[in-house]
Amino acid sequence: MPNDDAEVELAASIIEHAADAVIFADVEGVIRIWNAAAIGVFGFAASEAIGQSLDLIVPERLRQAHWTAFHQAIASGLTRLGGRATITRALSKSGQPLYVDMSFAVVRNKSDRVVGAVAIARDATRRYLEEKARRSAAGGR
Repeated sequence: MPNDDAEVELAASIIEHAADAVIFADVEGVIRIWNAAAIGVFGFAASEAIGQSLDLIVPERLRQAHWTAFHQAIASGLTRLGGRATITRALSKSGQPLYVDMSFAVVRNKSDRVVGAVAIARDATRRYLEEKARRSAAGGR
C-alpha cells in the first residue's frame, strides 16, 4: 500500500517545480497554493498571494465575469471550457500589461466533494502582443 505522506510530499514537490504557474483557490476563491512559477509570472511572492482573494490577479473589469464563472464551476463541478486553455488578461505586481494562457479545473477531494479550483498559467504577453501587432499591420483587428 502506498504511503500517503510520501504521495502528498511528491505531489507538493511536483507542483512547486512545475514550469507553469499553479494556483489553487478554495471554494471561496482564496488562494491556498501558489508555486514558484506563479511568482515568476505574476510577481507576487507566495507570502503575498496565499490567503488573498483571486482578485489579486483578476483585473477589475473582468471580476464580475470571473466570479460568475468561478461560482458556477464550483456549484456544478464543471468549467465552461472543459480544461482547454484560453488567453486572458491578468494583473501583475509590477502593473505591466500581462496576458496569460490559462486553463482551469475543479478540484475534488477523495469523497468527491468540490474543494476548490486549480488554474495552470503561463505568460503569453509577448506572443499576444506580437500577434496583435501582426493583425493590426495586416489591417485586421
